[in-house]
Order: sequence, then structure tokens, then C-alpha cells
Amino acid sequence: MIHFEEQKRLDIILLGRITIDINPVDFQRSFAENNRLQKFVGGSPANTAVGLARLGCKAGFIGAVSDDSLGGYATAYLQANGVDTAGVIRCRHGEMLGLAFTEIRPDGSTNLILYRNGPVADLQLETVDIAEDYIASAKSLLISGTSLAAPPSREAALKALLLARRQGIPVVFDVDYRPQTWKSKEETAIYYTMVAEQAKIIMGSREEFDLIDHLAAPGLDDEATARRWFGQNAEIIVIKHGQAGSRAFDANGEKYLVRTFPIKFLKATGGGDAYSSAFLSGIIKGLPFRQCLERGTASASMAVAATNCSEALPDEEKLNQFIKNGHDQGVKVIFALE
Repeated sequence: MIHFEEQKRLDIILLGRITIDINPVDFQRSFAENNRLQKFVGGSPANTAVGLARLGCKAGFIGAVSDDSLGGYATAYLQANGVDTAGVIRCRHGEMLGLAFTEIRPDGSTNLILYRNGPVADLQLETVDIAEDYIASAKSLLISGTSLAAPPSREAALKALLLARRQGIPVVFDVDYRPQTWKSKEETAIYYTMVAEQAKIIMGSREEFDLIDHLAAPGLDDEATARRWFGQNAEIIVIKHGQAGSRAFDANGEKYLVRTFPIKFLKATGGGDAYSSAFLSGIIKGLPFRQCLERGTASASMAVAATNCSEALPDEEKLNQFIKNGHDQGVKVIFALE
């Protein structure tokens, strides 16, 4: 569906947020009752990079981490999982990595507590940190929406976008909205639109697409949203609806309703990153659109049933076995739309 140049060292470079996730060991208890916690590398594009690498893609990462042991831990984790970290830089002024605490309450609901006050490490990426030869070494570039929330990261992301376009490299826009890092919906819509207009693939929740369209085209439904962005540069649109599944469209007219696999739901985090990594791995490998979508929703289903995000991302064998088990049980998750 999308043309990728074959003679490239990397399949994809991901630009954006890398943080630390703090998850409870004993689930379905409040934080007040839980004294045992575990740390994991987190942040949507970092998780997606790890997922892509586990699925056999050559992924690189551009981002900023703290100049301390946590920043070293995060960088080493990416490297240990096969992610190229040539684009990862250490913060220059003592900024700290963001923290995300996941609380899974006794009633099964999820509460995500984010610590991103003050200058946070992942937003300290600067334009000088974006090298054209590194961008040119990849078949595609993913920009995470959080990277646009504030300078200097905003300008760094826009520079990477311009360089990718100059090099003829397809851009993926993963909306990844975190309201804590933005001043207003109007500001968000402006910068999101700037990237979305240049992207070949746009992925986000229904609420995130509504945010992008907040100024220019409010009130669109899924099909109208897809048509709007096909009128720009987009060739694939994926609109997520949480546990209700997602809808996906391509510029050739294929339209699908994508359900989730039946699982025992545990938490409301990690599913989007798992979906993105498995879906994009299929796109990069040239698999049929329907199969790419099935891979995405399978990986997302596995993620929301797991106790963490990055460690739960499957390799090719586990993903294929999960899908096969579903097929053996007669599960159907992909439905063509008229």
C-alpha cells in the first residue's frame, strides 16, 4: 500500500516520548494498599519501538533521556531489545524522565497518574539533535504527538518531518495526546494538523481525531474523517474506539471494522502501543491490509490482559500463536464495511 525504499539500514525511526512506568505488583488494590511496585520503560513511541523490534523490524529511536541512571536504564533497555539508539541524547540541564503510575483498582478500572511537571526530559530534544543522515537511513519515520507539545521538542519534531519529506520518506503520525503537556485544545489542533497533513499513516482514538479537527472540521464521523485526510497525503487511517475495537480505512477504498480478541481485560493502558507496533510491522513487511489489522488488534488484546506494557509486547511466534488460537476457536475480528 505504501512504497518503502528497500536499501535502507532501518525499517522505521520513532521520535518522541520515553518515560518510566511504575506498576503495582499486587493488582486490583489501590496504591494506598500496595507497597510493592515494579519499574518498566514506557512512553508510547518507546513501547512501539520495542514492539516493532520484537516483531523482526529494524527500529531506531530519536528522543531525550535524563542524564542519570534512569536515563541509562531506559537507553540500555531499548538496546537490549534490538532498538538502534543512535538518535537518543542525554539532557543538558538536569531534566528528569517523566513517570507514569498505573493503578488498577478493585473494581477493575484503571487510573493513570502522570508526573510531567516542570521541564521533562523527553521534551528537551533540540533541532541540533536531528541529523538528516540518520533520518535518511530509515524507510519510514513515526512522529508521536506528545513531542509537539512544547519547545524545543516541537521544533525538533517538525525539523524531522521536513527532512523526511525532503528525503521522500513516508511519515507515520501517532497522535498520542497527553493533555497535561498542552496549554489548550486550539494549540494542540494547530500543531497536530501540521503533522497530520504530511503523514501517510495517521493513527489515533476517536477523541484524538476530534481534537485534530477541533478548528478546521469539527463533528466528523469516522468515514468523513478518513476522507478529510485522504484529501491531504494520507493513505491509511486507523481510528480506535477502545474496547469497542477500531475502524480502519485505506486510500484504495478498503474499510474495516476491527474487533478485539476475547480476553480477560486487566488494564486500560498499553493496548494502543501494542496495536501500533504489530500493525506497522505488517505494513512494513508488505502484508495484506486485513492481516495487518488483525495483527494489531491481537497484540492490543494481549497487552490489555497483561500486567505491564513494554515487557508484554509479543514476538512473532507469540503473536501468531495467539491469532491461531483465536482462529481455532472460531473468533472473527475483521469485518469489511460497505
